[in-house]
Amino acid sequence: MTATPALVDLEDVRPQVDALLAGHVARLTTELGALGDDTAPLVTAVTRMLSGGKRLRAAFCWWSWRAHGGEPGTAEAAAVLRVGAALELFQAAALFHDDVMDDSDTRRGMPSAHRAFERLHAEQGLLGDAVRFGASAAILLGDLALVASEQEFAGALAGAPASRATAAREVFDLMRTEVTVGQYLDVLAQAMPWGADPDADEARARRVIQAKAARYSVEHPIVVGAALADADGPALAACRAIGLPLGEAFQLRDDLLGVFGDPSTTGKPAGDDLREGKRTVLVARAVRLARERGDEATVSLLRDHIGDRAMPDDVVTRLADAIASTGAVEEVERTIEDLAGRAFAIMAARAWPEPAASRLAEVAHAAVDRRA
Repeated sequence: MTATPALVDLEDVRPQVDALLAGHVARLTTELGALGDDTAPLVTAVTRMLSGGKRLRAAFCWWSWRAHGGEPGTAEAAAVLRVGAALELFQAAALFHDDVMDDSDTRRGMPSAHRAFERLHAEQGLLGDAVRFGASAAILLGDLALVASEQEFAGALAGAPASRATAAREVFDLMRTEVTVGQYLDVLAQAMPWGADPDADEARARRVIQAKAARYSVEHPIVVGAALADADGPALAACRAIGLPLGEAFQLRDDLLGVFGDPSTTGKPAGDDLREGKRTVLVARAVRLARERGDEATVSLLRDHIGDRAMPDDVVTRLADAIASTGAVEEVERTIEDLAGRAFAIMAARAWPEPAASRLAEVAHAAVDRRA
């Protein structure tokens, strides 16, 4: 199963969230236009970032709210959709910043924002360093998206009962703090020596996954959706127990796609994570398994080339083949199955109403079974 748009179109979730995002772009166009024509490239970059994506976070939030008693067509439903838009705006901010830190060339099949602004610098014959200009513009774009995310979230909670607003705000604020710290832990992991202790490397990678990706991609959207339905403490705890392993499985799938994914569906060159030097669970396990069988040639190949941004395609292919030959892919697939299985078992035990129970399970399957 893949994360098809149909799963987030149900009950018009995606169209309504998209409409909210389009409204943000319209307001931004007016606000920035008042500052002059030079701001137009910023609007273009925001529009491009918001036009893509699966809207899975918004879908997790919506269907969790529905599973905990929320009813469509109500004032509360409109608030949940605005929270979904806030989550998507926060995702956009994270991607703008992440692409700078990873020095990524592409995002969803198009030049990443900092690369687009590097090109703008060259095309307009601007002074100074083009790379620094591009990175600065992308950082500011991320900040713009953060401002918009906060505005949308605050607007969604305006008029909500104090207890509901407090519960939802606590989740949202924790999410933002964790992602920021998780980004730092990811940058730190990529700067640290690695390969000598694969178990320690994997433990570090799992910490990054939990802080940077798992909770914010799945756990927090599910929990905030439940909080918006006034779910009690045990219900929120169950959402956390579902969301964390499901989120880890989501990111482990992303790590596999980062090496073995089809560029026509992922929107990024094959093996991009290898060039960027991602310290993933997949790589840590490949090193461990190679070392266990005495294959130091594979260990050296991985250590010598992962993180080489000038790596030619044939070497990327050699690295991917080497990782696959260790059995690391199968190990990671088993871990995904185990993590997702734990989450689905808890979901099955919840007395959630239909159609929310089935829809939430379908979105969860789409997140971990996807190929893009």
